[in-house]
Amino acid sequence: MKKLHSSERMSKIVVHNNTVYLCGQVGNAEDDIKAQTLTCLEKIESLLQEVGSDKSKLLMATVWVKSMSDFAAMNEVWDKWFEGVQPPARACGESALARPELLVEITAIAAE
Repeated sequence: MKKLHSSERMSKIVVHNNTVYLCGQVGNAEDDIKAQTLTCLEKIESLLQEVGSDKSKLLMATVWVKSMSDFAAMNEVWDKWFEGVQPPARACGESALARPELLVEITAIAAE
């Protein structure tokens, strides 16, 4: 097992048995839901690339949105990002996030 980018609270990446677990990714607080979603997805891709994986190997994603009123706009970005790639299994729910200005957080699990 390896843990990368660890702090006293969490690791951004954990790799175990050829499976990659990523901590929740958020966007820039001043952005709208579309920009925050894109930033989350770009961060996920960057972390996956760091361990030799990519978005085509995503197994599962959990999406938390601050408000389900943003669901369609988030999905618009999500769908475009996965064009040409089979998307992972996914769950999406509404939740209060760590800071009130955050609109979306995405966690992911991928094959290495």
